[in-house]
Amino acid sequence: MEMQPSTILDGMWQPLVAGRVKTLESSFLGGTRPRFLIADDHAMFADALRVYLERTYTVIGIVNEGRSLVSEAVRLRPDAITLEVGMPMLNGLDAAKRIKQQVPDVKFIFLTMQDDPNLAAAALELGPIGFVLKHCTGQELLNAIDQVLVGKPYLTPKLRTGDWASTKAKAKQYSKAMTPRQREVLQLIAEGRPAKEVARLLDLSEKTVEFHKQRIRESFNLTSSADMVLFALKQGLIALKA
Repeated sequence: MEMQPSTILDGMWQPLVAGRVKTLESSFLGGTRPRFLIADDHAMFADALRVYLERTYTVIGIVNEGRSLVSEAVRLRPDAITLEVGMPMLNGLDAAKRIKQQVPDVKFIFLTMQDDPNLAAAALELGPIGFVLKHCTGQELLNAIDQVLVGKPYLTPKLRTGDWASTKAKAKQYSKAMTPRQREVLQLIAEGRPAKEVARLLDLSEKTVEFHKQRIRESFNLTSSADMVLFALKQGLIALKA
């Protein structure tokens, strides 16, 4: 028997919202429910998450890639966004940076498969965000959302180990290694898109795309297409899909 999205998440995250709705409504923006935008390229997961969140919040939209996330966030101006780090077209970290410039008060809860502390540290550079793994419990997700909505960061316990100061310093170096344009070009190329398509998406000439590609190879000693894909994975620009 085929399981519906709500059934799937009920199995993963038991309902934990009793009594929370009125509390949130009374404490948030004059009695209104926080408005959420969901960004995830797995359609079934996004649909299930929508059903789960709508028990407590108002979900105003779902997007499945990073460029649409930026445009919809600017258009809809949600109170909070749940997003995956590894999204096509534009990864979640870079999308969040762009959104923050135009919708500075929006809150981010990264709900991701990627348990890399460097990515978590890079996300925390955006401010008081949540960084939660997709196999978390429902209680952890709700706790993360509660904290972020009142301006406090939340980091999943699995990543709260080791030398966090060193991790944050490494993450800063990580994010500054390439220009924003190089990150865009590398992600699209690593996704397997030809230079002509990359040029169209970024409104560049093919010659300029090839120039950025060559500079990336020279700067990071990448000698093959496989090297570029592996480098993009390490940078969190793309993600391995199950």
